[in-house]
Amino acid sequence: MKENKPQISIIIPVLNEEDYIKKVLLAIRENATSGNVKEVLVIDGGSTDITVKEASGLGATVISSDKGRAKQMNLGAEKATGDILYFLHVDTLPPKGFDTHILDSFNKRFEVGCFRLRFDSPDRILRFFAWCTRINHHICRGGDQSLYISKKLFHKAGGFDEAYTIYEDNEFIQRIYKLTPFKVIPSTVETSARRYEKKGVLALQYRFAMVHLKHYSGAGPAALHRYYQEYIAV
Repeated sequence: MKENKPQISIIIPVLNEEDYIKKVLLAIRENATSGNVKEVLVIDGGSTDITVKEASGLGATVISSDKGRAKQMNLGAEKATGDILYFLHVDTLPPKGFDTHILDSFNKRFEVGCFRLRFDSPDRILRFFAWCTRINHHICRGGDQSLYISKKLFHKAGGFDEAYTIYEDNEFIQRIYKLTPFKVIPSTVETSARRYEKKGVLALQYRFAMVHLKHYSGAGPAALHRYYQEYIAV
């Protein structure tokens, strides 16, 4: 480990993710190349399956939290001891050398950024949406692309808004874009298409577009949550 390099804390919020937690932790282990991943923090929102057992067995530090991804990620940031926070969804797998890519971008004075995205599906519509993630505009961002950010900038931005039970990633990133240049790393994470396979690609994408539209039209966290519960969660 090179002590002169910043250290990375990986933060993964989970809730009953026994089917995915092992995959992501093994991918982290296999794809890290810098020696500067200081810790992997799995922030559990009250799982009743074997998520916690799987995470602990693979060497992650498991931290219990109240349910809610914004709350879980904020707690992870509070407990993290690294210089760089890397927020990763449990069903998103980082690419080879993800940590080296993050450090390279950070050393070029980009305090925050994400990766491009691809889905684990050959669906042409999903491939198009994934292609759009190379565009450096906040409308093309989302939590599935993962997010690295310096701890200093995270606290300056005020962290995730815990009033949001959905859309917390997007709302936070929109604030970040107003503060500092944002880096889209030209390497891809792979995320699960499980939600699209369950709901239908066009149907679900339409619902997500409506969430964006409602937000830009002034809808608050409660209204977005109601819409999500009515049309997406069911």
